[in-house]
Amino acid sequence: MSAHRSLEGRVAVVTGAARGVGELLARKLSARGARIALVGLEPEALKEVCERLPTDSDHWHADVTDHEAMARVAQEVGQRFGKVDVVVANAGVAAGGPFADSDPEAWRRVVEVNLIGSAVTGRAFLPALTESRGYFLQIASLAAITPAPMMSAYCASKSGVEAFAHCLRAEVAHKGVKVGVGYLSWTDTDMVRGADRDDVMRELRQRLPWPANRTYPLGPAVDRIVAGIERRSAHVYAQRWLRGTQGVRGWLPGIIAIGGLRDMKRFEPRLAGVSKGLVGAGGAADERERTPGTRRG
Repeated sequence: MSAHRSLEGRVAVVTGAARGVGELLARKLSARGARIALVGLEPEALKEVCERLPTDSDHWHADVTDHEAMARVAQEVGQRFGKVDVVVANAGVAAGGPFADSDPEAWRRVVEVNLIGSAVTGRAFLPALTESRGYFLQIASLAAITPAPMMSAYCASKSGVEAFAHCLRAEVAHKGVKVGVGYLSWTDTDMVRGADRDDVMRELRQRLPWPANRTYPLGPAVDRIVAGIERRSAHVYAQRWLRGTQGVRGWLPGIIAIGGLRDMKRFEPRLAGVSKGLVGAGGAADERERTPGTRRG
């Protein structure tokens, strides 16, 4: 296990910082003395979060999939704070429903934000992390460990970011840069609550085996992520039981396939009513950003 490092005076970049995991993570890192650079699509919300932080912090409005925008953010963060010690690639969106009937644009956007956006973030900030011998934490998910029906885009993107982080770790370790992967199960955020508004998606999740069928409180999950950042851990588990899934992940696709055969037959008459767009307030913000004339802030 990596040695504990104080966050006092360090500079941490958090993407997707306007709400949910990113917002609370920014607050908890700041409470430990870190200076925070918040990045996201909701400038008004980012400003509000920033103003409540107890340490010197700032915010940037940017789409993590935009190479030029993120390169600009990285440059400005460096100029503003003089260094970057920690980057948390947290920005993400989700969409549910059967793949065959999914909205191609929403499906693509999930992969773009979650996977491409993480890679763009890493590319933009890697020079600064190399200089500081810093830490890059990629937020993944239980969806990276086990597949799930009705979540093809999200599972594909989170499996992708897990692989990306593992590859990056091997490439930059000799430069003193540490890379971690953060795993969360269903956690009480706008994204999960948004998905639960759909009856089919909520019932499918409730039929998962324990403990994967629970929604977990946000606070303890983020506390474990902060502890992982302090240790510069290779793997960070927001719920302790997730560590145990690593040893059985090879069996999980087959188990899920058996359950999926039963559940998809059960729910097939209701599948046409499943929402096809991005879920939650974060998804709505992403759609506003990409719709001419509707951007706020």
